[in-house]
Amino acid sequence: MTLAFLAAAPWWAWAGFHAFVFLMLALDLGVFNRKAHAPSVKEAAAWSTVWIVLAMAFNLGVWRFMGGQKGLEFLTGYVLEKSLSVDNLFVFVLLFGSFRVELRHQHRVLFWGVLGALIMRAAMILAGTALLDRFHWMIYVFGGFLVFTGLKMLIKEEGDEDPANNPLVKLFQRSVPYDPEGGHEHFFTVKDGKRLATPMLLVLLCVEVSDLVFAVDSIPAVLAITRDPFIVYTSNIFAILGLRSLYFLLAKMMDRFHHLKTGLAFILVFVGVKMCIVEWIKIPIQYSLLIIGAVLAGSVVASLAWPVEHGEEP
Repeated sequence: MTLAFLAAAPWWAWAGFHAFVFLMLALDLGVFNRKAHAPSVKEAAAWSTVWIVLAMAFNLGVWRFMGGQKGLEFLTGYVLEKSLSVDNLFVFVLLFGSFRVELRHQHRVLFWGVLGALIMRAAMILAGTALLDRFHWMIYVFGGFLVFTGLKMLIKEEGDEDPANNPLVKLFQRSVPYDPEGGHEHFFTVKDGKRLATPMLLVLLCVEVSDLVFAVDSIPAVLAITRDPFIVYTSNIFAILGLRSLYFLLAKMMDRFHHLKTGLAFILVFVGVKMCIVEWIKIPIQYSLLIIGAVLAGSVVASLAWPVEHGEEP
């Protein structure tokens, strides 16, 4: 499977990409966010812009050195991953609210979450591309799964689930030495000579699990756009890198985008159907990009045009 990665792009492209990613993460946490603080809307907007500009600059590089088709595949994959990643923001809002994580500590949790996501995405992309190459019929399994997920998202009503009552959380609290009063300053604390996990570590675990669940949907979706491991991986990572700043930009406005889930559901169904009919009907990549962009923009416009009416506070 590693050979498939190296066949998709030369070793220096992989090395250069990861060097760039780790450099940006080091600057992000070690220089610009060395002290825990709550990012302002202006700061979050600036970082969101930086990540989008960097992604587009990388896209130009792909276009220049790998050709226009690969450039379109990266752009479509990036837009798709970016749009699907917004669904994860709803989970983060619920998660941080449930564990009462202050805004100034949320950035650090999401930073370490990105590092874990790098490893998980690489493993899942390797597995996904290997399965599709070895067992062609898996394309129908992936496509059907995306259609099922999209329909489920479309009909599922929003609940009041509390992440703190998740079975995984309860298992962690029973099996790991844990201090519920450990706060969110560090992942571990020492109490009575014992090293104990803090709620901060538990929140990080929940973030990683939510990203894993999200990847189960998003990676098959981008594999419907391209089978190139380099394009799939880099578009995924650029979408993830911009997720933290996007979260701080939109966290207080998430309830305004109530039609976004409907749009994301339609996107998943479209990509799943595209995957299932590829043997008979091949939808050009530029049309896929236009459809995904139109549905995403339409759901945002619909949310703003027809806002949810909140009842008056008693």
